[in-house]
Amino acid sequence: MIQPALIKKQRLILLILLILILSTIIIGLGTGYSPLSYDRIIPTILGQGSFKEDFVLFSIRLPRIIITLLAGMGLALSGSILQGITRNDLADPGIIGINSGAGVAIAIFFLFFPIKAGSFIYLLPLIAFMGALVTVCFIYIFSYKRNLGVQPMKLVLVGIGFSMALSGAMIVLISSAERAKVDFIARWLAGGIWGTDWPFIWAILPWLIILIPFTLYKASRLNLLGLSEPVAIGVGVAVEKERITLLLTAVALAASAVSVTGGITFIGLMAPHIAKALVGPRNQLFIPLAVPIGGWLLLVADTVGRNIGDTDGLPAGIIVALIGAPYFVYLLLKKN
Repeated sequence: MIQPALIKKQRLILLILLILILSTIIIGLGTGYSPLSYDRIIPTILGQGSFKEDFVLFSIRLPRIIITLLAGMGLALSGSILQGITRNDLADPGIIGINSGAGVAIAIFFLFFPIKAGSFIYLLPLIAFMGALVTVCFIYIFSYKRNLGVQPMKLVLVGIGFSMALSGAMIVLISSAERAKVDFIARWLAGGIWGTDWPFIWAILPWLIILIPFTLYKASRLNLLGLSEPVAIGVGVAVEKERITLLLTAVALAASAVSVTGGITFIGLMAPHIAKALVGPRNQLFIPLAVPIGGWLLLVADTVGRNIGDTDGLPAGIIVALIGAPYFVYLLLKKN
């Protein structure tokens, strides 16, 4: 039984997060290389804007903001699942190789198939998922011990090794590619939000619509998987089956997100930790908070990045890494 006080606290925090997200969206709509006056945002939304205002709002800013928000939500949920099934607070889809596997698949498809990126928008999440799935299968195999099953800590360590190896493979892939394609992959590696048009939203949205409710439905199973295996088995949980199902869910969420945003790490690490600090470690309580926290963090990072430097600004992945890397070191030292 969840205490009513915690539920009330969760709802209050959700309201605060909604206000923060809306505030950041408004700031993001008005700032950038082509600024849009704040007093013109509502008239433009209502169809009373000039051609330039319509173009900036509906073709550049709004789709990018929505994509960033959705991708951050997917990465946060993926990280929440991974931390639960591995019983490791340092787990993140970027750290354990899922993002890298998705990135290599996208790079191979982009480099060796004569199709422009905009032509296979709806295939991107599926391509990324297949690459991430192959990677996770290898990680799972190398983490498996006969008679003991998958070792959660070993899964994370093997994943880190695969992440480094796949990053090297990505560099090899782009070493002989055309300049334009190299620029695209370099931007992906840096975590630049490159899917900034409405079709990309329709490509990622179905994955979140299906997998967010599914994960919330499995929250009680995640609670049990976070305990020791003998305890989970003792209460009737099919540990390996549940772990594989949830691992595939985490892979799909991360792959769909990075397919349109690039290799962004640490959102899946930070968002669950912040949510747990606010309402505790119970999945039914912190996952509904981790999802919007992840979306807001990536939205803030992209908004800040867009307004730094030249026309393109700094990739959101770099801004996130500047915060996430020290936080990862802090958690590592705390665990030791």
